[in-house]
Amino acid sequence: MKEVKSPRRPMIFYYLLVLIAIIAFNLLAAPLMNQRQTKSVNYNTFMSMTEKKNIGDVEIQDQQIVFTNKAKTQTYKTTKVDDPQLTERLYKAGANFRQNISSTSNPIVSFLLNWVLPIVIFILLGRWLNRRMINQMGGGANSMSFGLGKSNAKVYVPSEAGIHFSDVAGEDEAKENLSEIVDYLHNSKKYAAIGATMPKGVLLVGPPGTGKTMLAKAVAGEANVPFFSISGSEFVEMFVGMGASKVRDLFRQAKEKAPCIVFIDEIDAIGQKRAGGKFSGSNDEREQTLNQLLTEMDGFEENNGVVILAATNRPESLDPALTRPGRFDRRVPVNLPDLKGREAILQVHAKKIRTMPGIDYNAIARMAVGASGAELANIINEAALRAVRGHRQAVNQSDLEESVEVVIAGYQKKNAILSPKEKKIVAYHETGHALVAALQTQSAPVQKITIIPRTSGALGYTMQVEEGEKNLMSKEELTEKIVTLTGGRAAEEVAIGSVSTGASNDIEQATRMARAMITRYGMSDTFDMVALETVENAYLGGDTSLACSADTQKVIDEKVVDLVKSSHQKAVDLLQANRKVLDELAMYLYDKETITGDEFMAFLAKYQNEGELTDEAGLAAVAE
Repeated sequence: MKEVKSPRRPMIFYYLLVLIAIIAFNLLAAPLMNQRQTKSVNYNTFMSMTEKKNIGDVEIQDQQIVFTNKAKTQTYKTTKVDDPQLTERLYKAGANFRQNISSTSNPIVSFLLNWVLPIVIFILLGRWLNRRMINQMGGGANSMSFGLGKSNAKVYVPSEAGIHFSDVAGEDEAKENLSEIVDYLHNSKKYAAIGATMPKGVLLVGPPGTGKTMLAKAVAGEANVPFFSISGSEFVEMFVGMGASKVRDLFRQAKEKAPCIVFIDEIDAIGQKRAGGKFSGSNDEREQTLNQLLTEMDGFEENNGVVILAATNRPESLDPALTRPGRFDRRVPVNLPDLKGREAILQVHAKKIRTMPGIDYNAIARMAVGASGAELANIINEAALRAVRGHRQAVNQSDLEESVEVVIAGYQKKNAILSPKEKKIVAYHETGHALVAALQTQSAPVQKITIIPRTSGALGYTMQVEEGEKNLMSKEELTEKIVTLTGGRAAEEVAIGSVSTGASNDIEQATRMARAMITRYGMSDTFDMVALETVENAYLGGDTSLACSADTQKVIDEKVVDLVKSSHQKAVDLLQANRKVLDELAMYLYDKETITGDEFMAFLAKYQNEGELTDEAGLAAVAE
């Protein structure tokens, strides 16, 4: 039995209804109203009222005479006759009269005034009200377009000058995975010959800025096929059914242009898990759009040449029906690049600018630990802008190093002036971080120390750069990181005899790291390898939630406090044992404001040669 669906009424339907109402009013209501208000009389009555001077306004038209009584309480009309003395009699009767050519004498003017003008005014008024409603409700240009349901997807035609895999660096595993899709679009017959079918959908997951959209465009560029791009939020509309209509229109266009690639960015906007409760509102617009998307993906015929790519940084929030085999069969991780990947990304973006010879991209990549592809591209651009501000023709090594600091800590605040007391506190604080890090065995080398304020709010910072890429961290390394974080506050206590608010960020990082060691990494003898905390979203900030009882949470808090306190005490002990080095280094930093890593290590080497430097091992020997 064929299903018959009632068609959705477009906006023109409502315009036609109002148009019919206007026509009916002009044909029926208006004449009836005029008949009730105007009384027809013969010419003798008109003459009699004129002689009695019981006449007010008189309008002599082409075919009739319209007049009122003296009190103007009633309007009359009579047929016009040939009366040469009419004007004189009206003048003697004191009437206000004028002669007018009736609009009925010109049918075109009558039609324009009575029919066209009201319709035009109505349409213009309707369009103005329509736009005002859209603006007040925050809708776009198509928010009130009933029944259209266009997908508004951006279509990129095949182009030899488009993005290719060579333009995407740092994601070798993802490119290798996606190259199979390209091969399928080029040689689908060899897959069909063996009975293999390509995944209907490929889901790209990873943190923001890692190049998921660029990878999708690179697949289309390599395959040289049309590329449909649309954001998941563009499917969500104000009216129920519009999003589903857009999905149908998108897939209809894709089938017409097959082989092609459909890319849905931020698919979690429409693909979130559906609520299972009785009163969950399962008929809302977003869920209907998701249902239509599931239906369209199931409706694809095998080997039809349409590949669906989607990107998200919230894969855990997607509906299981969307990620099951047969829909998005394959998940391709697009993670933050490693050291080799960061270096390759920097080199790719550096091709777009003019650089000095001998740039050490490996050093810049080591400084930019944890940076995404978008952030690395921003570092290159910041370096180019800095070169222009410095009136140089090409970017040099210092431009790139400074641009890393700009991305990490912000621009230098040239107008920020610290008082001598505050400058001394900041100098001791940053010296404490650097000295504690250098006195430990497993800390990263110090690259730079500065007490120049930055736009991020930092009054100074100490940069440490690992010599190589690290994927794992031991308990000892994490503990030393916490000790280094507490070194700034410890230096204030040892040298100043007081504490300031400058350690607020250090306190947050040390507490977070200590809690993770106990609740997530199993580095506590009390809880052993029990997971007490879960990560909610690994790609968007890594928010966590505790999964334990209130009593256990109390014990966790005690263990965190003990770990931070012991680390803090270790930092204090190291600085007290090297008080002379701390004071002289802090004063050196106070005067110079910025110290490079080489200067810092040369400063320590002098005291080490003189036997006046007590490191972590020496401190442990004294304690024994």
